[in-house]
Amino acid sequence: MVEQVQRGERRIRVLLAKPGLDGHDRGLLILARAFRDAGLEVIYGGILRSPEEVVEIAIQEDVDVVALSLHNADHIPNFIRVARLLRERGAGDKVIVGGGIIPPDDKPVLEREGISGNFGPGTPIEVIIDHIVERVRKERWKTSG
Repeated sequence: MVEQVQRGERRIRVLLAKPGLDGHDRGLLILARAFRDAGLEVIYGGILRSPEEVVEIAIQEDVDVVALSLHNADHIPNFIRVARLLRERGAGDKVIVGGGIIPPDDKPVLEREGISGNFGPGTPIEVIIDHIVERVRKERWKTSG
Protein backbone atom coordinates (compact mmCIF):
# COMPACT_ATOMS: atom_id res chain seq x y z
CA MET A 1 0.00 0.00 0.00
CA VAL A 2 2.98 2.37 0.43
CA GLU A 3 3.01 3.14 -3.30
CA GLN A 4 -0.59 4.35 -2.96
CA VAL A 5 -0.07 6.61 0.05
CA GLN A 6 3.30 7.99 -0.96
CA ARG A 7 4.57 10.08 -3.86
CA GLY A 8 8.32 10.17 -3.94
CA GLU A 9 9.44 10.81 -0.38
CA ARG A 10 6.17 12.46 0.63
CA ARG A 11 3.42 10.46 2.27
CA ILE A 12 -0.19 11.65 2.29
CA ARG A 13 -0.53 14.00 5.25
CA VAL A 14 -3.88 13.86 7.07
CA LEU A 15 -5.11 16.21 9.78
CA LEU A 16 -7.66 14.55 12.09
CA ALA A 17 -9.80 17.01 14.04
CA LYS A 18 -13.18 17.63 15.65
CA PRO A 19 -14.29 21.22 15.12
CA GLY A 20 -16.80 22.33 17.71
CA LEU A 21 -18.06 20.99 20.98
CA ASP A 22 -17.69 17.22 20.81
CA GLY A 23 -15.66 15.50 23.48
CA HIS A 24 -15.66 12.02 21.93
CA ASP A 25 -12.15 11.18 20.75
CA ARG A 26 -12.16 7.37 20.57
CA GLY A 27 -13.00 7.31 16.86
CA LEU A 28 -10.26 9.81 16.05
CA LEU A 29 -7.72 7.78 17.99
CA ILE A 30 -8.72 4.59 16.18
CA LEU A 31 -8.47 6.36 12.82
CA ALA A 32 -5.10 7.88 13.72
CA ARG A 33 -3.61 4.47 14.42
CA ALA A 34 -5.19 2.85 11.34
CA PHE A 35 -4.06 5.68 9.07
CA ARG A 36 -0.50 5.46 10.42
CA ASP A 37 -0.51 1.67 10.01
CA ALA A 38 -1.57 2.18 6.38
CA GLY A 39 1.39 4.51 5.78
CA LEU A 40 -0.36 7.87 6.01
CA GLU A 41 1.27 10.67 7.97
CA VAL A 42 -1.16 11.76 10.68
CA ILE A 43 -1.37 15.13 12.38
CA TYR A 44 -3.70 14.79 15.37
CA GLY A 45 -5.61 18.05 15.78
CA GLY A 46 -7.75 16.64 18.53
CA ILE A 47 -11.09 17.65 19.94
CA LEU A 48 -12.79 20.91 20.87
CA ARG A 49 -11.14 22.92 18.10
CA SER A 50 -12.72 25.91 16.46
CA PRO A 51 -12.98 25.79 12.67
CA GLU A 52 -10.41 28.60 12.60
CA GLU A 53 -7.96 26.49 14.62
CA VAL A 54 -8.47 23.49 12.33
CA VAL A 55 -7.75 25.63 9.27
CA GLU A 56 -4.66 27.16 10.87
CA ILE A 57 -3.27 23.71 11.70
CA ALA A 58 -4.05 22.45 8.19
CA ILE A 59 -2.16 25.34 6.61
CA GLN A 60 0.78 25.30 9.03
CA GLU A 61 1.23 21.53 8.67
CA ASP A 62 0.75 21.60 4.87
CA VAL A 63 -1.65 18.67 4.96
CA ASP A 64 -3.21 17.04 1.92
CA VAL A 65 -6.37 16.02 3.77
CA VAL A 66 -8.49 17.55 6.51
CA ALA A 67 -10.50 14.73 8.09
CA LEU A 68 -13.32 16.03 10.29
CA SER A 69 -15.60 14.15 12.65
CA LEU A 70 -18.52 15.13 14.86
CA HIS A 71 -21.13 13.19 16.81
CA ASN A 72 -23.17 16.12 18.07
CA ALA A 73 -25.30 17.07 15.03
CA ASP A 74 -23.31 20.26 14.49
CA HIS A 75 -21.46 18.99 11.43
CA ILE A 76 -23.11 21.25 8.83
CA PRO A 77 -22.04 24.63 10.27
CA ASN A 78 -18.66 23.43 11.51
CA PHE A 79 -17.58 21.37 8.49
CA ILE A 80 -18.80 24.03 6.05
CA ARG A 81 -17.03 26.77 8.02
CA VAL A 82 -13.76 24.80 7.74
CA ALA A 83 -14.26 24.34 3.99
CA ARG A 84 -15.03 28.02 3.40
CA LEU A 85 -12.15 29.23 5.57
CA LEU A 86 -9.73 26.98 3.70
CA ARG A 87 -10.88 28.52 0.42
CA GLU A 88 -10.64 32.05 1.85
CA ARG A 89 -7.09 31.37 3.04
CA GLY A 90 -5.99 30.06 -0.36
CA ALA A 91 -5.97 26.42 0.73
CA GLY A 92 -9.09 25.27 -1.06
CA ASP A 93 -7.14 22.52 -2.81
CA LYS A 94 -6.95 20.47 0.38
CA VAL A 95 -9.17 17.37 0.39
CA ILE A 96 -11.86 17.50 3.08
CA VAL A 97 -13.41 14.28 4.35
CA GLY A 98 -16.20 14.07 6.91
CA GLY A 99 -17.42 11.48 9.33
CA GLY A 100 -19.49 10.95 12.44
CA ILE A 101 -23.22 10.90 12.99
CA ILE A 102 -24.36 12.42 9.69
CA PRO A 103 -27.96 11.86 8.54
CA PRO A 104 -28.31 10.86 4.88
CA ASP A 105 -30.16 14.10 4.05
CA ASP A 106 -27.17 16.15 5.25
CA LYS A 107 -24.62 14.40 3.04
CA PRO A 108 -25.50 16.26 -0.19
CA VAL A 109 -25.27 19.59 1.66
CA LEU A 110 -21.73 18.75 2.77
CA GLU A 111 -20.76 17.34 -0.62
CA ARG A 112 -21.78 20.61 -2.34
CA GLU A 113 -19.12 22.27 -0.18
CA GLY A 114 -16.48 19.72 -1.25
CA ILE A 115 -16.70 17.57 1.88
CA SER A 116 -16.81 13.95 0.78
CA GLY A 117 -17.06 10.56 2.39
CA ASN A 118 -19.21 11.63 5.32
CA PHE A 119 -18.76 8.19 6.78
CA GLY A 120 -20.83 6.88 9.66
CA PRO A 121 -20.11 4.51 12.52
CA GLY A 122 -19.20 1.03 11.37
CA THR A 123 -17.65 2.08 8.07
CA PRO A 124 -14.69 -0.21 7.40
CA ILE A 125 -11.46 1.69 7.87
CA GLU A 126 -10.19 0.36 4.54
CA VAL A 127 -13.09 2.15 2.80
CA ILE A 128 -12.10 5.44 4.42
CA ILE A 129 -8.42 5.01 3.57
CA ASP A 130 -9.21 4.05 -0.04
CA HIS A 131 -11.43 7.13 -0.35
CA ILE A 132 -8.70 9.41 0.96
CA VAL A 133 -6.00 7.90 -1.25
CA GLU A 134 -8.20 8.11 -4.35
CA ARG A 135 -9.11 11.77 -3.77
CA VAL A 136 -5.52 12.78 -3.07
CA ARG A 137 -4.23 10.98 -6.15
CA LYS A 138 -6.85 12.60 -8.39
CA GLU A 139 -7.04 16.07 -6.87
CA ARG A 140 -3.72 16.80 -5.22
CA TRP A 141 -1.29 14.63 -7.17
CA LYS A 142 -3.28 14.74 -10.44
CA THR A 143 -2.80 11.07 -11.31
CA SER A 144 -5.38 8.82 -12.91
CA GLY A 145 -4.81 5.39 -11.45
